[in-house]
This record gives sequence, structure tokens and C-alpha cells, in this order.
Amino acid sequence: MAQPTNSLEWIVYLAENYSNMFIQGTLLTLYISILGTILGFILGYVSGIIQDIQIRPADNPVKKLLLRIIKIIFTVYVELFRGTPMIVQAMIVYYGILQAGLHISAVAAGILVTVLNTGAYMAETVRAGINSVDIGQREGALAMGMSPMKTMLYVILPQVLRNILPEMGNTFLTNLKMTSVLNVIAVNELFMAAKTVGANYYKYFEAFLVIAIIYFVLCFIFGRLFKLLEKKLEGKKDYVLAVEYMDAQ
Repeated sequence: MAQPTNSLEWIVYLAENYSNMFIQGTLLTLYISILGTILGFILGYVSGIIQDIQIRPADNPVKKLLLRIIKIIFTVYVELFRGTPMIVQAMIVYYGILQAGLHISAVAAGILVTVLNTGAYMAETVRAGINSVDIGQREGALAMGMSPMKTMLYVILPQVLRNILPEMGNTFLTNLKMTSVLNVIAVNELFMAAKTVGANYYKYFEAFLVIAIIYFVLCFIFGRLFKLLEKKLEGKKDYVLAVEYMDAQ
């Protein structure tokens, strides 16, 4: 194939000749962002629930002490990871673990950083979601004899999931793009692929334009999927309340 003579030809040339590298980078980006986001959501839910637990005067002193310690630990964790850039977190986590004498791959470190970062942001989202649920529902469940744990699992959290789903979608899309910072610890994700391809011919503009298109397509597709899921969870809009049905009879 003749040497490309303009930017458009270079874009096509790089996309065709380095398609395997771009595909592998895309798959690794998806792997890290999906796994990191899912585990981060779980961590965020745990953190949000713990922050919502009330310490009552009648509680056992040991229970009070443990709850306070756990709350402090999660509060410090959330503040640290919300107050520092993800690129710095990646460097500290990866090289810190290696300096401690433990072996960890760059990909594993990237997933760990994504999990911790997502968990910190989701913790505040979950806490706000819990507070958005009408307090009367919690009181009603407790009055019916449900334990606080069952009330949280069967009454509060399902509503929280629906309320914070848009934020969950935004967090995933953010993680999808933020995996690009993991190139600083040599994770061969999509950004690193473009950096490597661009260096071969000093065509960085064209190489990064290729991955810009890939990022846009991924975010567009997943954004639409999350919107469909939101509509699905909203339920039908033509339902009739039981009270209205009884009045009509």
C-alpha cells in the first residue's frame, strides 16, 4: 500500500493496519471499566449503608465503638479518593504495592484503582439515595415487624437502585473514559494503544482521532442502553391506583 499523503488517509491506514491493537485496547478498556464499576458499586453500596446506620444510645458499648471505628474508616476512605485525581491514585496504588514487596500486575492495579475510586463516589450517591426515600416507608416496615436489615434490603435499597440508576450510568461512562489514565502504569488499554501506534509514524493526531471515535461509539451505545434500562424500571405509566379503582366501582 502506498504511503498515505494526508490525515484522512493516515487515519484509514492506522485503523486498518493496527486494528488488532485497537481491538485489544478496546476489550481491555471494557474489561477494566465494567469489572471495576460493578465491584465499585458493591463497595459504594456497603459504604453508603454503613454511613446510614444510626448509633443509638441504647446500643451495646462494644457495638457503638465498632460502628464509630468503621464509620471513621469509610469516611476517611471516601474523602481521600474523592479528593485526589485517579491518575495519582493509580501511581500510588501500583508502585506502593510493588514497594511493599507484593507482586501485582498493572491490569489488576488498574481494576483496584477503578473499584476504589468508583466506590468512593458511589458511597455518597447511595447515602443520598437512601435519604431520598420517604422516612415513613422505613417506619412502616419496622412497625410491621421487619428488622432494620430486612427493611434496608427489601424496602429501601430497591428504591435507591431505581433513584440512582442515572448516576450509576454516568459513573460507568466516566470510568470508560477514565481508564485512559491507567496508561501511566503501563496498562495496555485504548489510550496506550493509540500512543504506541502514533509513535511508530509520529502521527499522534490521527491515532488519537481513531480512539476518539471508538470512545464516542462506546459511550453512545452504553448511554442508550442505560436510558432503556431507566425506562424499564419506571414501569407502566397507564396503571390505576387501587384507591381510584375502588372508587370507580
